[in-house]
Amino acid sequence: MASKELLELLNKAIARELQVSIQYMWQHVLWKGVKGFAVKDELKKIAIVEMKHAEEIAERLAYLGGIPTTKPDPIFVGENLKEMLEKDKEDEENAIKLYKEIIKKAEEEGDITTADLFKKILADEEEHHDTFTGLLEEV
Repeated sequence: MASKELLELLNKAIARELQVSIQYMWQHVLWKGVKGFAVKDELKKIAIVEMKHAEEIAERLAYLGGIPTTKPDPIFVGENLKEMLEKDKEDEENAIKLYKEIIKKAEEEGDITTADLFKKILADEEEHHDTFTGLLEEV
């Protein structure tokens, strides 16, 4: 089965996915002004995708014998649009780094299913990073 290190990495990923799903949803709810209207729906959509990631990772972790965390990483809502987007972009960069590490570790352990799951999730995170990077150009 999976190593303790891989299980811990999966729980780290779950905590991160829970964090951003709540963070992005509250940003969606709290944004105001013309620029907020331009991105509200996109943020809500991304929040839902992130929650689905948390569920997929938790299902995989449970299958591998681990117990999924229920505690998100620290949530940051922000005071203004630019601050929010900068933090969101940074969070996606951290996810990309973590998920590449998980893919490498899973492949080293011969866990192709976990590696494939994270390759799919990684593609989503890169798309989210691109969205936040693009939105920052307009702020």
